[in-house]
Amino acid sequence: MNSLIRYGLLISGILLILSFWNRNSWPDELPLAEALAFEPKQSPLNHVSQTVKYNDLTYTVQPRFNYELYGVVVSKRVHQADYKGSLHGLSEDYLNVADLCVVWGENTNPKILKHFTFSNGQFTCQYQTRSETAWQAFNPNQLSNNHVLSVNKSVRKTLAEANIGDQIVLRGYLADYTNPKGYLRKTSITRTDTGNGACETIWVEQASIIDTMISPWRIMLWISLVVFVFLLGLYIRQPIQAHYYR
Repeated sequence: MNSLIRYGLLISGILLILSFWNRNSWPDELPLAEALAFEPKQSPLNHVSQTVKYNDLTYTVQPRFNYELYGVVVSKRVHQADYKGSLHGLSEDYLNVADLCVVWGENTNPKILKHFTFSNGQFTCQYQTRSETAWQAFNPNQLSNNHVLSVNKSVRKTLAEANIGDQIVLRGYLADYTNPKGYLRKTSITRTDTGNGACETIWVEQASIIDTMISPWRIMLWISLVVFVFLLGLYIRQPIQAHYYR
């Protein structure tokens, strides 16, 4: 019995590692909300600047446009998890919960996404592919890196928990803001710009995860984890066999 359990632990452990490594791989099919087919909604507003407090610090926020974004998260970086020693922490920028890199429209096709890799730096989102066909099919104007801001605990929790493949909706407004050290961060107000300053800075009033990606790798991850933990429990409960030598 011990040998069977050890063999099972080995197999389930290997599957656990493989599935964890590939957990964010895109499946061939991905059911999508209809709203993901449309461009973000942006409309003028006439709001005066406001001061908000967070972590006993005061920030100035200047709303620019009402904004509503439906998108699929392709990459993320949660700043509140690594404020210490990061540029956000050094500049006392605690409003910026996370950066969420999202796509919408034609770019949500998983048959395109599976050929790309996406990653977030502290302020940027990068994407690349080795497929010329996928590169030609990808619309750079249907991707945005979003600096998401909030002081609401529930909203901040949702923003931090948004995962790769999640379909999300963000409602609020595009805004410029100044941190306590006087650094001004301005928002992009168009989806067609690139380079420095092309990211959207969104003051988020409502955030929802409307669906989560389910893939064979993620299913295998949970199954292999359950099997591994179960077999590990059995192995620990096995009686110790004493060996005597003479």
